[in-house]
Amino acid sequence: MLAAVVNGSKVRDVQHAIALEDRGLAYGDGVFETMLLRQGQVRFVEDHLARLEFGCKRLGISAPSIDALKNDLQLIAGAQNDGVIKLIVTRGAGGRGYRASADLAPTRIAILYASIEPDAEDGIEVRWCATRLARNATLAGIKHLNRLEYVLAHNEWNDPKIAEGLLLDTENEVIEATTSNLFAVIDGVLTTPDLRFCGVRGVIRARILSLADRSNIESREGVIHQDEVLRASELFVTNAIRGIRPIRKLDRYQWRCGPTTKRLIDALAAER
Repeated sequence: MLAAVVNGSKVRDVQHAIALEDRGLAYGDGVFETMLLRQGQVRFVEDHLARLEFGCKRLGISAPSIDALKNDLQLIAGAQNDGVIKLIVTRGAGGRGYRASADLAPTRIAILYASIEPDAEDGIEVRWCATRLARNATLAGIKHLNRLEYVLAHNEWNDPKIAEGLLLDTENEVIEATTSNLFAVIDGVLTTPDLRFCGVRGVIRARILSLADRSNIESREGVIHQDEVLRASELFVTNAIRGIRPIRKLDRYQWRCGPTTKRLIDALAAER
């Protein structure tokens, strides 16, 4: 961690920055965004703030103003040129028990981390996870603070060669990866899980679908099963920090970075 801001003020002592009764700490009652700071600018900031606002609305949290959030981002970024920013909004602090007081003021937290190392150029190796995602249409799509399923899944392996784990739900539909959305070219169609019951609707996922439409790449959101993933001609995962990551290996199956993936990598790089 390089720096932190809580409710618009720089944190001097990170050990005493958050109220002990904050509902984000006690119950995972909040939402968050993880954003790429590149050349002094937060990439796709409007997309991230729109999703955060939508998540607050879904959970019934009084969303902070966009101006306040942008001020926090500006304050946390400071003179830093590149890095990773995590922006958190909780319902606020107050009281014991699941029922929240109606008058709680939301807590805003912004944390700045160092940049991450790039992936190998030929793509990443992934695995299947044993952990299954529970179905809950109310929480589907949003990036809420309760990530225990993903924590359990990501702790299933220690092999540094494996960069990601692919997740299924309790009905054995393929949903996403532990930190990314999944895309597969199946029978010539760019396909991604529809996330109607679980999973996170990523900012880059939305961008990829939009780019495909504008580039006349046939695409669809729908149900995907394991056998379809394994017979795909191209596979890649996406998130806001690493963009598009081609998958080169899953179990005994291997892929190359295909023409659709390359085309979308170039198109995403040109996005502002």
